Amino acid sequence: MMDNKTFIIVGVIIALLIGVVAVFMASSDPDGLESTALVVQGQKQLTGATPPDAEINEDLTGKFSYSSPMPDYSLGNALGSTGGAIAIIGGTIIAFLVVLGIAYGIKVARKPAKENP
Repeated sequence: MMDNKTFIIVGVIIALLIGVVAVFMASSDPDGLESTALVVQGQKQLTGATPPDAEINEDLTGKFSYSSPMPDYSLGNALGSTGGAIAIIGGTIIAFLVVLGIAYGIKVARKPAKENP
């Protein structure tokens, strides 16, 4: 039987391996939510190649906007797939640390307070 610490370490290693391999297998054509937004806005057809200028243009006056530190799971075009792998590893570790912090906070909150004698 595997103890909790070993189980967590193995799980993180597996998540990192899947993330790094996915970078090299991913399609350069956007899919999912981003692709659906382009279709709805009339900037992409359901069939055929994605137009090279298929960026989403919005009027953001009075609306929330932000810039991602690692857009499209990359560190820019200069690093290519290597930058994508670094971004995935960094993101996975950050997500793990956030969940670990929340779990620790819940553990501390559930622990009964020690009474002073």
